[in-house]
Amino acid sequence: MITSAQNTQVKNVIKLNQKAKTRREQGLFIAEGRKMFLEAPDDWIEKVYVAESLLDDEEIMQKAKRFSWDAVENSVFRQMSDTQTPQGVLTVLRQPSYQIEDLLKQGSPLLMVLEDLQDPGNAGTIIRTGEGAGIGGVFLTKTCVDITNPKVIRATMGSIYRIPFFYVEDVVSLKQKLQNCGIRFFAAHLQGKNAYDRESYQGGTAFLIGNEGKGLTDQAADAADCLIRIPMCGHVESLNAAMAGGILMYEAARQRRN
Repeated sequence: MITSAQNTQVKNVIKLNQKAKTRREQGLFIAEGRKMFLEAPDDWIEKVYVAESLLDDEEIMQKAKRFSWDAVENSVFRQMSDTQTPQGVLTVLRQPSYQIEDLLKQGSPLLMVLEDLQDPGNAGTIIRTGEGAGIGGVFLTKTCVDITNPKVIRATMGSIYRIPFFYVEDVVSLKQKLQNCGIRFFAAHLQGKNAYDRESYQGGTAFLIGNEGKGLTDQAADAADCLIRIPMCGHVESLNAAMAGGILMYEAARQRRN
C-alpha cells in the first residue's frame, strides 16, 4: 500500500493532473471516479489506484486486479485527487490517437468544430452531449483547452472513451481538408441569415462553436458555408457555448430521425 505523498507514483499522478505538458510527454491522462474506471476501455488502462476505503468493493476490485494496480492510504489518495470529494478510484490512461478518417465514418457525418474554446466544462459537456446526439467526432483548434484536462474528462462522464477527437491548426485549414467530403460548415453567428431550425442538416454537417467571450474569429465565420442564429428573447445576446452546441446538435439529430 502506498502510504506517503512523497512516493514517486503519487508525485507523477499529481503532475499528470496539473500539467498538460506532462500529459503530452508521457502520452497519459487521469480519469477519476467509479463510472470513469468501470467504463474505461481495457486497452487504454495503464495503471489503477484504489483508496484503502474502497478495497472491499467487489465490482471495483474485480476489474482493478486485471491490471497493474496499487492500494493507496486514504489521506494520500486525497492528495493525488483533483476533486474535492474523491470517489476512491483513479485510473491512469493512455491517450488515444485518432486520424481525421475516424471522425468521418458516418455516411453523412455530424461533427462539432470548436475554435479557441477555453472552459473545460464546456468542452466536456459538448463531447457528452454530442454522444447523445449521435455526432461522429469533435475537431478542436490548437488554441482550445487540452481535452485531457481532468475537468474536461469529468465533464464528459465517459463519452471521452467513445467520441473521437482531432486537433487542427485552425478552422480554415480544416475546411480545406474536408472540402471534398460533402460537409457543410454552419456557424452560429449574430449575423446569421436564418434561424438554426430553418436549415437542413441531413447531409454532412459541421457546427462551428467559438470562444466563450469573443465568439468565432472572422476567418472562421468567413469559412462557414452558412451563418445561422439562435433566436433570443429578452436582453440575452448569446448562450453558453455548450448550450448553443447542444441546441444545434439536437436539431440535427431531430431532422435525421425524421
